[in-house]
Amino acid sequence: MEAIIIDEEWRKEINALKAQMAELQKLVQNMTDIRSYIKLSNDSNEIKDVGTSGSVYYAGQYHSNGEVWRWEPKEKQLEQLLGTGNDRIAKILSALGSKPRLDIITSILVESLTGAEIVEKLSLGTTGQLYHHLKALQGADLLIQDNNGRYTLPNHRRLPLLLLLSAVVDMLDTSNYMDMAEVRNSAGIYLGKSGKDGYDVNLLLWAVVENSILEHVAGFGNEIHIFLHANGGASIADNGRGIPVKIFQNSNTSTVQTVLTDIERFSDQTPYQAPGTEKGINIAIVNALAYSLTVEVHKDGYIYRQDYSHGIPQSDLITVGITQSNGTSITFRPDPELFRKGFDRDTILQQLERLAISYPNLTVHLH
Repeated sequence: MEAIIIDEEWRKEINALKAQMAELQKLVQNMTDIRSYIKLSNDSNEIKDVGTSGSVYYAGQYHSNGEVWRWEPKEKQLEQLLGTGNDRIAKILSALGSKPRLDIITSILVESLTGAEIVEKLSLGTTGQLYHHLKALQGADLLIQDNNGRYTLPNHRRLPLLLLLSAVVDMLDTSNYMDMAEVRNSAGIYLGKSGKDGYDVNLLLWAVVENSILEHVAGFGNEIHIFLHANGGASIADNGRGIPVKIFQNSNTSTVQTVLTDIERFSDQTPYQAPGTEKGINIAIVNALAYSLTVEVHKDGYIYRQDYSHGIPQSDLITVGITQSNGTSITFRPDPELFRKGFDRDTILQQLERLAISYPNLTVHLH
């Protein structure tokens, strides 16, 4: 009798596995059909609008505290996703958009915590400050408390939250671009008062030059070349180490792109501040205030290049050649809506004379 029971249990488990495999095979076939459609569309050089047809497939697993969490493959029709009331979606995103609540959620995703542990870990000061956030999250079925007083996420909410975080991580660069737009709207904070000709465009030039000067002060590079172009733009090239091109820590973007787009990350290292302004100008600020900008890095035997428009990348960082030199070149055209007068050659020459006195071992050429 015992053998029969064991066989029956195995038979049920095998049947369950067969059902899962059939479902997985169906999903894979659907994904193959989608890839084939995309390939046919690309081969025909036509962009096809599929409207609200199609589906989104997802599944997942992750390991936490020795446990493995798995979810069966799921499917959501695109029509269903797009037909959901945006007011309800906005309400959810707004609730999760509170930084303290996100801190709580991401902390207890890693490990269950008591209220006191959450206060200590997040430096909230008192449990009173924590209470209304916990109450809101519990009321939204995003938080539960066990018999030991420890808070954790309901199992059925873990994957949706992880998927949401994954999607947001893929969109982190939009935050940088929002900052870029804010810089253009508040240019006076960085450039001072605007006159009849707009802001002083020479300030952008000196902000870029200052980066090369700091490289020289650090012991790398002894030459800077400044080119003034007929189209109103300028190029500043040095023979320093070159901006690092590897992927920046905990991100999916190169260090070059991070330096040129993340305004806040390097705000404490801003090299140049115009007289009478509230904030200094780093290279990301220059990028935001430029109509177009191209960075070229000579490093480790290769030449890397990336193009921007109003601070937004127009290409990836790509390898465009080989070289035996090191250094960075920045070419930019100031935004004509902000800067209506070109570079002042006489002012630049006067500043170069002062630089020659301050940095006798640095040669700056004006072309």
